[in-house]
Amino acid sequence: MLIDSHCHLDFDSLSADLDGVIARAAAAGVLGMVTISTRVRQFDRLLEIVEGRDNLWCSVGTHPEHAQDEPEVTTEDLIRLAAHPKCVAIGEAGLDYHYGMEHVPAQAEGFRRHIAAARQTGLPLVIHARDADQDIGDLLERETAEGGSFPFVLHCFSSGAELARRGLALGGYLSFSGILTFRNAEEIRAVAAFAPADRILVETDAPYLAPVPHRGKSNEPGFVRFTAERLAEVRGVPFEQLAAETTANFAKLFAKTRLAG
Repeated sequence: MLIDSHCHLDFDSLSADLDGVIARAAAAGVLGMVTISTRVRQFDRLLEIVEGRDNLWCSVGTHPEHAQDEPEVTTEDLIRLAAHPKCVAIGEAGLDYHYGMEHVPAQAEGFRRHIAAARQTGLPLVIHARDADQDIGDLLERETAEGGSFPFVLHCFSSGAELARRGLALGGYLSFSGILTFRNAEEIRAVAAFAPADRILVETDAPYLAPVPHRGKSNEPGFVRFTAERLAEVRGVPFEQLAAETTANFAKLFAKTRLAG
């Protein structure tokens, strides 16, 4: 059994055929998924998807690309919304410098609020890191030193080995997406090879980043199997072992899923 630890079922290309998406995932051996929040204002849409569906869960948070649009969202708001039985994580939040530095202050402030919410709730923080390795690592280390540890995952890992090592040293997890299957992703495969077996997850980030052999198409949770197969190959272990390890890791990190149906 596999779990897609990060997808966006509320996005139009998936929500338009949600029952079909879920059925195809189950046929591929993917029996659970977390649909990740990008805007707190749209949290109700996620609840509509996960309520009443076994093994579907959600998070609550503001994606860094939208941080400047939701400056009013407080740590207390995140904690209150995360109390919903089907909400099992905080985020995604983090830093994204790919499109410029204009909104970095809003991203950093939002990131810190999400960290505080993760620390206070004990729910894992789903971290988005893009072209910001040094600052992500610095902020995580500073927050841990000053306020205490908190659970987190560096999702859709596409950063360098140094951030991987810094995150792992703080107790974090690494989640690998379809990028792992891309021809030019040797650096990411090198990270996937050395990451501890008890700290790795798989995800799709659907509808984005479809793995080979579906690259360039709309991604969906069932395709996480291709990433898991490639991850097993990179690590030199049988697919069944890799599936069991990543599912056990998911259950440990996203511990609330055991109570949330």
